[in-house]
Amino acid sequence: MVGSLETAGERLVLDCALPWVASLLTEGAGGEMRAGDDPDATISISIEPQRTPFDVRGWELLTRGAWRRGREVVMADPCTAGFDLHLSCTTERAEFRYRWRPPRRSRAASVLLRSRFHLLARAVLLQYPALWWAGTRGRVPFHASACTDGTSTALVTAPSGIGRSTFVLEQVRAGAKATGDNLAVADGATVWGLVEPLRVDGGSGRRMPHGRHEAPMPDRVGALSPDRVVVLERGSADHPALVACNPERAARALVTSTYMAGELRRYWAFAATLSAGTGLGAAHPPIAEVASAFTQRLSCFSLVLGRMPTPTLAHVFASPGVVT
Repeated sequence: MVGSLETAGERLVLDCALPWVASLLTEGAGGEMRAGDDPDATISISIEPQRTPFDVRGWELLTRGAWRRGREVVMADPCTAGFDLHLSCTTERAEFRYRWRPPRRSRAASVLLRSRFHLLARAVLLQYPALWWAGTRGRVPFHASACTDGTSTALVTAPSGIGRSTFVLEQVRAGAKATGDNLAVADGATVWGLVEPLRVDGGSGRRMPHGRHEAPMPDRVGALSPDRVVVLERGSADHPALVACNPERAARALVTSTYMAGELRRYWAFAATLSAGTGLGAAHPPIAEVASAFTQRLSCFSLVLGRMPTPTLAHVFASPGVVT
């Protein structure tokens, strides 16, 4: 299988020799994988049929299970997903090669914890490479979504479990467009979505943790420039309420939500190892600085969700205060 995808502001081409992995990644692309090559791709990902380890004889030991030579890095079973990784890169293009070589523990987890394995394999094979390479271009990861109804464009953040995915999906159902569900990259002015299916209550796709199911993101847009920041909170009143939020609090919410996100729990070690091995990208992504660049420039709001149905952006901003 050869396919291409635009994600996190990068153009990615995938060459997969293992049909079961190709099916897993196509599903993880949320219906956006296109057949065929992309000669202008900035990231290439190859899943090879070999089961032999990558040859690191004469390479420098970087850390346990990782080696480097020039701008090449080899990692054994990164994030315990069962795939060994070889990365080679120039300043213009990153080439990721993977081989399915699971240790006994990783193989057992892939069988016994199927939903966990699907999410982890998608992350290591598709999402983390795109996030890291976007980071070498000055974009940082956020646990956030940008959505627009044509009048306002909000950068929406909240910790997992508060209802951000449901809020974004309700905006889309009402005619808005969004960059994605859980993850994005941003530079302080623009937000680029990371391609992935929605995971919400009532979805019709694969069953995922916390009782949710996957669903496609209708009419997803690749990038948006927000004009406001919205921090979602969960309240106990019947109706939602919108109040002003100071920039420091909004920036803190963007940062803490990102570091609390389960989707990124294993990303930090993955990215740090590649940065240490290649010398590319920031040793630590400037997440706080980019969050402040948004919140110091844009109006910031806290939307406290109530027990009533999720309001639309148009309704929220047309009626600040208690939204009835």
